[in-house]
Amino acid sequence: MKYIVTILCFCLSILFSNAQTGKVFDNLSMTSKILKGERNYAVYLPPDYDTSERSYPVLYLLHGATDDHTGWVQFGEVLRITDNAIKDGTATPMIIIMPDADTGKMGYFNQGAVWPYEDFFFEEFMPFVEQKYRIKGEKRYRAVAGLSMGGGGSLMYALHHPELFSSACPLSAYIGPLTVEDLKARINRGDVKYTDTEIQEYFKQHNALELLKTVPVEEVKSVRWYIDCGDDDFLYEGNSLVHIAMKKKEIPHEYRVRDGRHSWTYWREALPTVLGFVSDAFHQY
Repeated sequence: MKYIVTILCFCLSILFSNAQTGKVFDNLSMTSKILKGERNYAVYLPPDYDTSERSYPVLYLLHGATDDHTGWVQFGEVLRITDNAIKDGTATPMIIIMPDADTGKMGYFNQGAVWPYEDFFFEEFMPFVEQKYRIKGEKRYRAVAGLSMGGGGSLMYALHHPELFSSACPLSAYIGPLTVEDLKARINRGDVKYTDTEIQEYFKQHNALELLKTVPVEEVKSVRWYIDCGDDDFLYEGNSLVHIAMKKKEIPHEYRVRDGRHSWTYWREALPTVLGFVSDAFHQY
């Protein structure tokens, strides 16, 4: 009888441990006055969120062009990968917030009065989610990462606001137009028109290489950087130039070039490393 009870307890413990999984909600929304409408987002909550009263660090995880807030859920397998990383101890339990930057217009930056998305992100979205969920609202417990367009978003957001993020992990990042002429050509294809002065100012604020010339080096150094881009990625040049610019300014950063292209296979393989990297800062490495 004692043997049977022991076996039952062992089986129950296995079932209980297997039940300890995180949760993803990908049909959430909030009302934005800045963007004049409902804005979608997804959230990953760690396995012990419902059974604890603690607060958690947060990772803002940004999607790429033509995807939305469900991209990292559907294609990036954020639930499985994060659960596994927490389970094996390579990542600390954290909340992951995935905003939508593809409804209405596309992009993480302000585009005239019709799309002040960056204003929305910092003035409305971050305060909203950090009050709604048990998030530690301090720089040391906040990180940002993303792929492609979202890689560019994570790069720019951390350069625009290094006081807010402990780590930034741009993956296959679009670093912005490499020249003013490139920017003008892209703007001419859109429906928002800018003066030459506005174009010059936009270039200075949304090109990573230009920002690295103007943001105080010590502020950039206050962020832990992890940059990753495949050797067959069409954005390889821009990422390499950011790496070189940081090296010249002696800004500590991790730079990885792995075998791969601009694909979800590449980004799924990158995510466990990203989770471990941001966890190092959350743990006060």
